[in-house]
Parts: sequence; C-alpha cells; structure tokens
Amino acid sequence: MEITARRAGEGLELAVTGRLDAYWADHLARALEETIRDGGDHIRLDLSGVSFISSVGLRVLVRFYKQLVAINGSFAVSNPSEAVKRVLELAGLDTLLARSPLDAAPPPRPAARVIERDGARLEVFELSGDGTLRCRLVGTPDLVSRGYSAADCRTVGFPEGTLGVGVGAFGHGFADCEARFGEFLAAGGAAAYLPTDGTNVPDYLVATGAFVPELEVLYALVCEGGVGALVRFEARAGGDPVSLVGLVDACLEVAAYDAAGIVIMAESAGLVGAALRRSLARAAAASPFAYPEIRDWLSFTPEGAYPRSLALVVGVAARAPHAALAPLVRPLAGSGSPVGHFHAAAFSYRALPRGPIELAPAVSTLFQSETLQGVLHLLRDDREVVGAGDSGFVRGACWVGRITEIVTG
Repeated sequence: MEITARRAGEGLELAVTGRLDAYWADHLARALEETIRDGGDHIRLDLSGVSFISSVGLRVLVRFYKQLVAINGSFAVSNPSEAVKRVLELAGLDTLLARSPLDAAPPPRPAARVIERDGARLEVFELSGDGTLRCRLVGTPDLVSRGYSAADCRTVGFPEGTLGVGVGAFGHGFADCEARFGEFLAAGGAAAYLPTDGTNVPDYLVATGAFVPELEVLYALVCEGGVGALVRFEARAGGDPVSLVGLVDACLEVAAYDAAGIVIMAESAGLVGAALRRSLARAAAASPFAYPEIRDWLSFTPEGAYPRSLALVVGVAARAPHAALAPLVRPLAGSGSPVGHFHAAAFSYRALPRGPIELAPAVSTLFQSETLQGVLHLLRDDREVVGAGDSGFVRGACWVGRITEIVTG
C-alpha cells in the first residue's frame, strides 16, 4: 500500500493505493493516527487507487470517522474506485463517508486573543463567570517523620467545580486507606490516585448523577469556584515541546493575578516527576526523603515518561513564594521562576477538539473513554548530564482560574 498526502483547503487529503484488507488496514490506521497527532482534524481519503476493501478496512474508516466527528473535525471518502464504491453502498456507508468537501470554508470560531511566546502559539478564550477560586490547604506535609494518624485524615469531596492535588486514597476512613495513601489529582468531577500498596495500578472515580468522588486526604490543595479563561496552545512545528514552567508562566499572565489554579489537558512529550512507593501513613522515619532512604520511598522518572499520551495535569501556581501556600509549593524551575504544585495523570491518546471546550465534559470523556496509565507528582530534574529536565507538551488546552482567597483547614 502507498499513501501520499497533500493539503486540501483547510484539511488534508490522503491518496491511498493498493488493497485495504486485514494486512494493510493497520498501516492506514497508523497513518491516520499520525495525521491526527500532527494536528489534522479535517481528513479526506482518495480511494480511487484501492482495488479491494474488506470489513477490516471498513472498520478503520468508521473508527476514524467517529473519532474526528467527536472532536468537531471531518472525515470523508472521495473518488472511491468502483470496487470500494460498491462495498460502501452495500454496507450502507456511502452517505456517511463520501461527503463534506474539504475546500469548503470552515465554520466560524469564537474570537480569541493570540499570543506568540517561547516557540508556541497560544489562543486565549475568555469564559463566562467570574473565574475566581478559593484555595484551601488541608492538612500538612510536615508530619512525615512521625507518620500520619487517623486524627490527620480528612474526607474531601471533589464535585465538578472543585480541583485539587495532594496525598490521599479512595476508601472509607483512615484504617481502610492506611496502606494505600498516594498522589492524587481531581478536576471537572473526576479524581485519580496511585495506590502505594504494591499494586501500582492507578484508580479513579467520576461524578455520576448525585455521586461525587471523595478521597481520604492526608494533605492537599483544594480549589473551589470556577475557571475564567481557556488557553489553547501548540508547539511550533519542528520546535521543542512547550515546558510545564512555560505553560504555567503563560497561564499566570492570562490570569493577571499572583496565584492561579490550573488544569491542563495536552499531548505529552514526556512527563518528569516522582511517585510515592510507600504510604505516608506508615512513614515514622526520621528522614524518609534523605539519601539513601529516599530510594525506598519515591520512584523517579529517569527520563520523560508517558510520551505520546494524553496528560491531565492539575495544580496551583503563584508568581513568587506565597506565605499561605509555602508548605505545598516549590519553585518550578529554580530561583525567580513561578512556584507551584502539580500532579499529572497519563491516559491513552485521544485528540482534542479545536477551539473552546468545556472542562467538565472534556474530563469526563477522557476518563470514560481512555485508559488511565499512571499518576505522578511533576518535578523538574536539573541534574547535570543525566537530568531529564522539565515535562513537555505538544498541544492542548489549559483552564485557568484566579485564586483570590487562601484559607487553611
């Protein structure tokens, strides 16, 4: 099979030559996946050179039609050969696929403010609502040396308008969760965490009807309210990925405030961070995070983990050290950089729709349709020679809310 690509108006046309059977269907699927990963969301297939198509080939066409329609894109077959046209008609797919010329003008999109910075293009969409968050510090991370007890545990709910990061577990009370406390994140009515009981399999809860995800929490940053801006971004073609600190800096600029709650959903070029290996409820060690004991407590990414995945990143950032946030934030890239605390969940890849998208539906769709692969605390690795650097992203969306109040308890 041969596949050649050319621009067609606002989209891309792939001309396919050969047989579209079980042997070659995966070859076409990989080409379509790469096209979508590269930002193509309007695709037309020229099948005039295809001499045969099997049910496996039809399944590929239907799969990508559904995938692109779901992200407000389009997928169509043009110039089908007689053999292909006959199969499409008999399968009832001729009207579904053979339509929608790419040369037509795209539908109008809401106006956005465009920012070019650090090798990336950012589109800023203002959202309805005041976009402010009330940030609450729950517990403290300073009890590691003695271990946490039931008195240090709080039950925290995470409905749709709440985001959070910290150490917690799914379960019923401290005794049930004692061996499993690990990193968690929550946003848009969903929560995910990585148990530390040796299973190493991340778990999640998604709000449904009256059900709201809850965690037993040892310590956390919890933000309640709404986001006020959506920032769409894409790294320059052939350039470096957009770093986490670069995205955070841009989001703080958009928020036009000293502190912000941020949710990022983006294609990962590699996540750099660490994850707990043992529950902090069982710490009771003088210096568990000192060398060499730290190797028993934390696992680090030796290089960017989960590349080509879709990452959900949640956290809090401030332009400078903030007294109220100090226990739970650290400089993201050394002196003078924003401070913050961010956790990431990595999922199997799916393309995001272009333009403005809503946080809660996007999060719900991600959890319900893709596979959760891992959860980790994002850290910058600045070790000489062997350091993995910062987490990087290719393209995606950031939701930003201004933190106007910070309380404890």
